[in-house]
Amino acid sequence: MVADAAALERDLVASRARTLLVTAQLDGARLLGPKLAIVNPPLWEIGHVAWFQEYWCLRLRPDGTRGEPMLAGADALYDSAKVAHDTRWGLPLPDLAATRAYGEAVLGRVRARLAREPDNAWFHYFVRLATFHEDMHAEAFLYTHQTLGYGNPLGDDRSLPEVHAEKDFEFKGGKLMLGARKAGGFVFDNEKWEHEVDIAPFRMAPGPVTNAQYLEFVAGGGKAPRYWRKEDGQWLERRFDRWLPPAPEEPVLHVDWDEAQAYCRWAKRRLPTEAERELAASSGRIENAADVWEWTASDFAPYPGFEIDPYKEYSQPWFGTHKVLRGGSFAAPARLLRNSFRNFYTPDRGDVFAGFRTCALG
Repeated sequence: MVADAAALERDLVASRARTLLVTAQLDGARLLGPKLAIVNPPLWEIGHVAWFQEYWCLRLRPDGTRGEPMLAGADALYDSAKVAHDTRWGLPLPDLAATRAYGEAVLGRVRARLAREPDNAWFHYFVRLATFHEDMHAEAFLYTHQTLGYGNPLGDDRSLPEVHAEKDFEFKGGKLMLGARKAGGFVFDNEKWEHEVDIAPFRMAPGPVTNAQYLEFVAGGGKAPRYWRKEDGQWLERRFDRWLPPAPEEPVLHVDWDEAQAYCRWAKRRLPTEAERELAASSGRIENAADVWEWTASDFAPYPGFEIDPYKEYSQPWFGTHKVLRGGSFAAPARLLRNSFRNFYTPDRGDVFAGFRTCALG
């Protein structure tokens, strides 16, 4: 299936505009920032996004060979599969102006190639890959802002839709074709391909666990989420650089998988499997994206017949060590999200925009 070149270009440009928006506050000392395991130095990450786009969309040839990068030595700086995380702060990186100029030059050449090759499905695959890769890094830049207490580049009045959770939705279960369809356009290798699974009947909450519900758990001895603190007897949560009372009916944020499990044990509930979550979303009874990523009970594992895609570092290295999240957060563009999309993090990652919903036991 040949993608619409104009639509590909529109999304590619929109993704770069979002990157510029979420990195606009990053200058001076913030371009490197503290060395932490859960963030990258922003100056490196801005360059990495440009390098990735060039690496796949301009340098790769159909025979698998590659041309030289536009920026001399770029591979030694920006290849995340080969440049150890802890070394990225000490690399001889170009300054911000040069890094942005490199990104704009790459983008300009990709757009020109799209105009020359509107029917090249092989090339279009990699344009889509680069777009989604940049979308994910734009969300990661927002994680960095949250982690380091910087202002919200999307606006300080950000609020999440309220969740008015009443009784569970009942699902009859049955057979589900889990995963992506072959005729559905670009998907990542971990979504391939749809396969039949049996799902027992289950009952699922209509929305994610709210701050009010989680506060009951905390009052009963449970652990408060990161970025929460108690002040003068009142709980506050830090949203980027602002401390605010948790809005009772908003989804709880920044909960890791272990904390979600602890809540479930306290509430005598359980996390849904990713198959249950996909069935519920495909039924139309719940929104696929609920403004927070939702932890599931499922390990991140390959589907039957898994075959690795050209970007081999995307999925396979993380099988067996990560948990699956479904849905989508306010920081993820809609073009990235679909019912079969699988996000994945290690169980200790509460810095991401993650919450969870629950299912009844039995």
